[in-house]
Amino acid sequence: MPIEITAAAAGRWTLGDRPVHRMGFGSMRITAHPDRDRALRVLRRAVELGVDHIDTAAFYVSPGGTLKVGTGPARYATELIRAALAPYPEHLVIATKVGFRSDPATGTHEEAGPAQLRAQVEENLRRLGRDHLDLVNLRIVKRPTPDSVAERFGALAELRDAGLIRHLGLSNVRLDHLDEAQTIAPVVCVQNNYALDNRGDQDALIRECGARGIAYVPFFALAGRNREGGARTDHSAAVRAVARAHDATGAQVRLAWTLHQGPHMLAIPGTGDPAHLAENVAAAALRLTPDELAALDQQ
Repeated sequence: MPIEITAAAAGRWTLGDRPVHRMGFGSMRITAHPDRDRALRVLRRAVELGVDHIDTAAFYVSPGGTLKVGTGPARYATELIRAALAPYPEHLVIATKVGFRSDPATGTHEEAGPAQLRAQVEENLRRLGRDHLDLVNLRIVKRPTPDSVAERFGALAELRDAGLIRHLGLSNVRLDHLDEAQTIAPVVCVQNNYALDNRGDQDALIRECGARGIAYVPFFALAGRNREGGARTDHSAAVRAVARAHDATGAQVRLAWTLHQGPHMLAIPGTGDPAHLAENVAAAALRLTPDELAALDQQ
């Protein structure tokens, strides 16, 4: 009998007061393909498979945008989410990001100031068709020298107090940023770059988030150092061996490893391909043994 594919198999964590399945969906890649209906099908299918946590951002748009691909009219992930899922199920949490200003001419990003952050929040509200946002992550440019998020995070905290935002998070940050933000308002998640083959200096921050009851939501868990280039297919020998043992794919092993890093880890694999969507969600049920985890850690 086939195993049911469901995000619920990953278990639950709570974002503020919102319980979610730990297997979610990232919406960056749904804008790449010019077939709008395909994106809508992927989003609706994700919810059918139990996904109740969707990650997005105002700057997820094609042509151009974060992926720098595509042709035809502008396709915003936030507008596709609205078209596919509104009126939204009560259990669905939509997390978005603000903090970047894009220069269409150069493709570069700069950090937004408090007034621009408010404008970005209002843009998210308009494109998603909401009167409040479930979760807003402040996305920053992480620098090697000390810097502060107080002014920008404080501006979002004011919008939270005004009822436009329900919960706040941080993206691309260090522990000192988290410490500073928590003196201003509760932080329910940290969203940083982290993958099996691209762990960087994140392990200590992951442990600290777990100790504080804060969700850690890695982006590029499948892409690793490929980043916007997409999911890796050149898997290590260790990944391939574990995949064979479970009759799984390398991508599923990478996602399962991610979820095994702690009960507060949330996965948000993104795709515009319906087949890849089902494969990713199926990884929620993949359980790795201690020996397999050790082998993967040693690759």
